[in-house]
Amino acid sequence: MIDRSNIDPPKLDRPKLDRQRIDGQAFRKIKLIYRVAADTASNMVQRSRRGRAVLAGTRAIALSFGRVLHQLWLEVTGFTFLAIAGIGALAGMREYGKYQSGHAAGPGRLVLAVCFTVSFIWFGVSSFWRVKKRAKG
Repeated sequence: MIDRSNIDPPKLDRPKLDRQRIDGQAFRKIKLIYRVAADTASNMVQRSRRGRAVLAGTRAIALSFGRVLHQLWLEVTGFTFLAIAGIGALAGMREYGKYQSGHAAGPGRLVLAVCFTVSFIWFGVSSFWRVKKRAKG
């Protein structure tokens, strides 16, 4: 039987590359090419009347979609907070039942459930208030 533990692995003469430096140089070159292309395209678009019109339309559509998506975000987070508050309310009712029957060591968990529920109701309602305030403004 051959004892392979004493055999050294073959050494390959690979050149050591400074990968961080190469990546940094490539990144700077790509960034420069992108910036030149973006500036050229921007100048071409802003020089023509049609380009400015397309740019203004795109900007208006993006703002409209942004407002709608922000409103949707506020409504979804408000609903989520209210749903979590409902779960907290159920836990509070369960803890109240335990406290009334004498199976709880003290009112600590009941107070915690009430505070949790009230705070999450506040987060949910305030999120819907923001939606209403933004819709008016």
